[in-house]
Amino acid sequence: MSQDIGEVAGNIWHALDEKKELPISQISKMIKAKDAITYQGLGWLAREGKLCYRTEGRRTFISLNEPALLGRPVKA
Repeated sequence: MSQDIGEVAGNIWHALDEKKELPISQISKMIKAKDAITYQGLGWLAREGKLCYRTEGRRTFISLNEPALLGRPVKA
């Protein structure tokens, strides 16, 4: 299970590295994962301090924290 979460966290990292910023509602679709495991992957990255959150109206956007751009993606 934690390997799956780590893999999803890596997929999220790559998606955010490519797109720079995504609405939280589109991340599961983009990486082709279920919402539950996507949120766990986001939690993994957030715990490591790799995410920035921005709210615009009712939408939440996520991007990589600047230091995360210099590091390597998460591996399980």
